Amino acid sequence: MFLKKIFDYGKKEERVIENIKQHLELLCNACDSFHKAMEESDKNLVREVVESERQGDSIRREIIANIYAGAFLPYLRPDLCRFAEIVDRVFDSLQETAFSYLEVKLPEHIRDECVRVAFLNARMCEMLVISFDAMLNGEDLREKTLAIRIYEKKIDDIKFTIVKDLRQIPVDDFWQGRILAEFVSGLTSISDTMEDASDHLQIIGVSMKS
Repeated sequence: MFLKKIFDYGKKEERVIENIKQHLELLCNACDSFHKAMEESDKNLVREVVESERQGDSIRREIIANIYAGAFLPYLRPDLCRFAEIVDRVFDSLQETAFSYLEVKLPEHIRDECVRVAFLNARMCEMLVISFDAMLNGEDLREKTLAIRIYEKKIDDIKFTIVKDLRQIPVDDFWQGRILAEFVSGLTSISDTMEDASDHLQIIGVSMKS
């Protein structure tokens, strides 16, 4: 592992690395569950997303506690904490979107596009895990970062189409219209935060090599 070539790190560092991996893998599972919930119109699966957010919050606290207990060199600690906090923001956004999904009446003609966004969010998260592993091995992250940005661009394009279609839908109930708008906004903004996490991962990788 690349980190071992730089630091003779011990149990605290190993624990942080394992927790970050666990944090990311849990997020991937949550994204997959939400995609499946939408694809199969099974709102019971949303409970898994909510439970994942609670577990993720606990893991984030453990990551930060171990970092401030002395894991890694001082100049790396703020960036590692920041990365964990950005990943936690993805959990928060996903949970809020999941709650909106429980209440929303999703028009059939935009449902497929929303399912596609949920699928792309899950694939972005998988690439984030791959990027983290690559960083640990000292690999160049530029291609993986580019892949994540391509996913994000695809979601932005889909968002434009969905919003255009939404403007054509008559609104008979203000609150249902608001929930629908919040759902689409939340679903399509998850990728923005994952892109932020990817960018920050690249910063950490450069810091480790400097």
